[in-house]
Amino acid sequence: MRETASQPTNTGHRAVTVGSAVVDIIAIVADNDIERLTLKNSAASFLLLEPGRKVEADSISIHTGGGAINAAVALSRLGFATAPLVKLGRDLNASKVVETLRAEGLEDALVCRSEHFGTGVAVMVSAHERDASIFTFRGANTDLKPADIPKTAFAGATLVYVAGLSNDSADCFPDIIRGAKAAGAFVATNPGIRQLSSRRDAFLDVIGDLDLLTLNRLEAAALLPGLVGSSKVARAPSHNPPCPTVPPAIDLPPLLRSGLDGSGIDLTLPEFMDLLHRLGPAHVAVTDGSKGAYVSSRGELVYCPAFAGEVAGTAGAGDAFAATLASGFALGQSSDQTIIEATVNAASVVSFVDTQTGLLHRAELDARVKMAPGKLRLQIWR
Repeated sequence: MRETASQPTNTGHRAVTVGSAVVDIIAIVADNDIERLTLKNSAASFLLLEPGRKVEADSISIHTGGGAINAAVALSRLGFATAPLVKLGRDLNASKVVETLRAEGLEDALVCRSEHFGTGVAVMVSAHERDASIFTFRGANTDLKPADIPKTAFAGATLVYVAGLSNDSADCFPDIIRGAKAAGAFVATNPGIRQLSSRRDAFLDVIGDLDLLTLNRLEAAALLPGLVGSSKVARAPSHNPPCPTVPPAIDLPPLLRSGLDGSGIDLTLPEFMDLLHRLGPAHVAVTDGSKGAYVSSRGELVYCPAFAGEVAGTAGAGDAFAATLASGFALGQSSDQTIIEATVNAASVVSFVDTQTGLLHRAELDARVKMAPGKLRLQIWR
């Protein structure tokens, strides 16, 4: 039985999450009620919607989501007193978000309101492989201003976790990171690909203040050209142990075999992580969906395969992984323990259609991790 009714164990630590808050409307459609087209010469697939036709849904449900809220719920259930710093509209959808804050015991002192935009909304259509197509209205998530961030926002925080910031809100990223670092917090971020592409220089300006950077494979590839072309890398004295070199082998995990390719620039995964370590982050994680995840930390590289299980929806898995990883490193855990916890929590999330029901409380996560070694065989290079 899941531990949804119990109170999370209090670690005595405070966390602040920054990023988006949305209302998720999720439609589950039977495979035979919506056509899927897969291109012969591409891995891309498309759901086909016929204009003017009503498509029967197995279910339509409404939930709260968004990177900052998902991370806040994850951290609260892991025992952190957590305050999300998000921007909402003044509408009915905002009340849905506030309802979640109260239900999860989250602080609301850092929630602000937009006078110009409604609360963000995402409409997800899930069919076939349950990797939902998502229609997004970002709304108030694009309207975060420096004035919305109190000078005391990060005071007393053990951990500040910054999720992806939408559009103009991403202009606040440098000030958020500097403010969190000045407050003495462990600073973690999981930025979106749009932020890395359109504001790469601003991101690199404060990368030295990051303790943990978590990216998926596509985000890593988007950041790669800026790293290789950055003069900061050439002159940066490394304060972190380098990522170990991985000898070639036929049984290497996929991303260690293929490496990263960003705009024609190729690097091995350890080379990419080492560049990031030279710029500041002591911990670097790269996820590869169902093919597992990699963490470089303290002079070792750890690979953890994905936890096999039934998938109801993939939305929110990245938030669960990154937030759980941040919580472990902020509390001084080892890389192998932390990556297993993050993988197990993410696997629990994908067993539900929404982004939060599967987030585990501390006791249940500990219990599942004890059963994980036989199912999650780590590979470690030092």
